[in-house]
Amino acid sequence: MVKVLDSKNSLYYEQFYPYKTNKKSSKKNISVLGVGGNIGDSIKTLKRLFFCLKAHKKIAIIQTSPILKNPPFGYLKQAYFYNAVIQIKTDFSATELLQFAHYVEKKFNRKRSFKNAPRTLDIDIITYNNDKFCYKKGINIPHPKYRGRPSVMIPLKLLK
Repeated sequence: MVKVLDSKNSLYYEQFYPYKTNKKSSKKNISVLGVGGNIGDSIKTLKRLFFCLKAHKKIAIIQTSPILKNPPFGYLKQAYFYNAVIQIKTDFSATELLQFAHYVEKKFNRKRSFKNAPRTLDIDIITYNNDKFCYKKGINIPHPKYRGRPSVMIPLKLLK
């Protein structure tokens, strides 16, 4: 099902987007991931990502948003993006979660050719235990620009 929000944004309701579980998890950390892509079949990629995360022993998916189709920002000469947010519980530390996210992006053939370039999959850590910190290794929590991005804020508002 597709719900048109305005002339530039549409919500896609697909298998596992949205998703919510009532199962309790003993994992100690809670995080929200911003995920998306615009190369290939992005909706299929997000479904594959769901199964990849669900199968990992250090991650429990709590809920997902619907998928938002929205225009690119930064570099504008590219296809629209498909974005969602995924709330997880995890036994990864924040730095381990970032390393895992980069590993998964690479597994899904992400190429980092230039800033805001088209991509098969992007995974950002939006929040982690409501913590605030910054490391020189490229991790800033919460994600420094998420509040200004409809690609994050619209799906985030749809988590229940």
